[in-house]
Amino acid sequence: MSKDPIGLFGRMNALSLMLITPEFYNVRRLRAKNASKIDYIPAKFTMQLEHMQLDDLSIRYARAGKADGPTILFLSPLPQSILCYDAVWANLASEANLIAVDMPGFGKSEGGMEYMTFAAQSAFLEKFVTALELSDIHIVAPDVAMPVALHYVMHRDHKAKSIAIGDGPGILPSDDGSLIRKVVGYGFWRTLVNTTGMSTFIAGATYLGYLHYSPKVAEVTDYMEAYAGRARQVTSWFKSYPEATKEIDPSLDTLDVPVQVFWGDQDAFLTTDNAKRLHARLPKSALTIFENCGHFCYQDKSDEFSNMLASWVNGGHQFDKTDG
Repeated sequence: MSKDPIGLFGRMNALSLMLITPEFYNVRRLRAKNASKIDYIPAKFTMQLEHMQLDDLSIRYARAGKADGPTILFLSPLPQSILCYDAVWANLASEANLIAVDMPGFGKSEGGMEYMTFAAQSAFLEKFVTALELSDIHIVAPDVAMPVALHYVMHRDHKAKSIAIGDGPGILPSDDGSLIRKVVGYGFWRTLVNTTGMSTFIAGATYLGYLHYSPKVAEVTDYMEAYAGRARQVTSWFKSYPEATKEIDPSLDTLDVPVQVFWGDQDAFLTTDNAKRLHARLPKSALTIFENCGHFCYQDKSDEFSNMLASWVNGGHQFDKTDG
C-alpha cells in the first residue's frame, strides 16, 4: 500500500480540531462506509494536465472534449486542484469543450500573496480567457473560485455565457460553519493553521467535506504537493474575504448573467442558507441542492453534478426566472 500523503502529524492535528467542530459529528453520522478515507487503488485520471506561461507564472490547466460543443471552464477550489473534477470531466468529455485551470496561488499553478484577493484572481481570469481566445464560456466555480467568477462577470470585460457557483462566499452576511468562522475571524486560529501546516488543513477538509467520495491517493498527493508552504497565503485569503465580498454583494441584484447556484445540503463549511439567499437575489438564477451531499458536491455526487451541468449548458441557462 502507498504511504498516506497527509501523514500522522496532519491527521492527529486535524482529528483534534474535529473534536471541537460540531459539524463533524453530523458528517461522521451521515457518511457512507469508507467515505473520506483515501482510496489506494491506482487511479487512471481522464484529465491530461499541461502547463503554460501567463503573467510570468507557470499555470497548470487541462483541455479536452468536443471542440464544437458548449465551452465549460472549471476553476480550482481549495484545498484541491483541478484533479478534483476528473469524474465530471469524464462524464462531459463527449458533449462539451472542456477547460480547467488551477488559478494562481491555488493547485499546482504558481502565484504568491499578491493573488490572494478576488480582484487579483478575476484580473488573471480575464487574461487566461483572452490568452486561450475563449468566448461564450460557462464557468464552473465552487468554493474559493465562486467569488472569482462573480467578480469576473461583475467587474471585468467578461466572456461568460453563464456561471455555475456554489459552496463558497459571495453574499453578505455569509452563513459560515464553525471552522470557517474560526479561521476568518480569529488570528489565533489562523496562526494555528500556519503552524501546523497544510497537511492539517487538507486532512480536516477531507474529514468534513465528504459523505460518499473516497479521494484517490494520487489526488491527495497532488493536493499536498500543491499547497506545501502555502499556509500563510491561504489564511490571508480567509482573513480578507469578508471585506472583499463587499465588492460583490451590492451587484448581486442586478447581475445580468444566468447563474446556476449549487450546494450540498450537508455542507459543513458554508450552509445552504447562502445558496437560498443568493438564488433569491440573483435576477437570472436556478438553484440545485444536492441531497445527502457534503461540501465537495462535484465529487460526492459526481453523476448528478455532471447531469446538472449538461442540462444547464445545453439550454437550461436560457430561462425566465419566476417566483419559486
